[in-house]
Amino acid sequence: MNLEGLKVMVIDDSKTIRRTAETLLKKEGCEVITVDNGYEALSQISDLEPNIIFVDIMMPRLDGYKTCALIKMNSEHKTTPVIMLSSKDGLFDKAKGRVVGAEEYLTKPFTKEELIEAIEKHVKRD
Repeated sequence: MNLEGLKVMVIDDSKTIRRTAETLLKKEGCEVITVDNGYEALSQISDLEPNIIFVDIMMPRLDGYKTCALIKMNSEHKTTPVIMLSSKDGLFDKAKGRVVGAEEYLTKPFTKEELIEAIEKHVKRD
């Protein structure tokens, strides 16, 4: 799959994770939007309309679960795939991610292959 021009939003309070994801995805031709918190992400989603969103679970103020739930509650974005990112590989976290509507769950540190695989699996290109 050609990822050229695909808009990917990465929401994470870790600068390292944002930078890593951005570097890996830009090499694949994606347009990457990085945001460090859920509130900022929610204010930008309607304008930017990303094709897929990666969101960290553990963030201050608005965690990844709440951010995902709010994205999915919006009728314009409920079909936008949301992938949860976490440093924990817990079953509880995966289940909770599904409850709020996340398509998938990646454990950090993720690999370039995992990011691309998630995009290829969940983004439908016309």
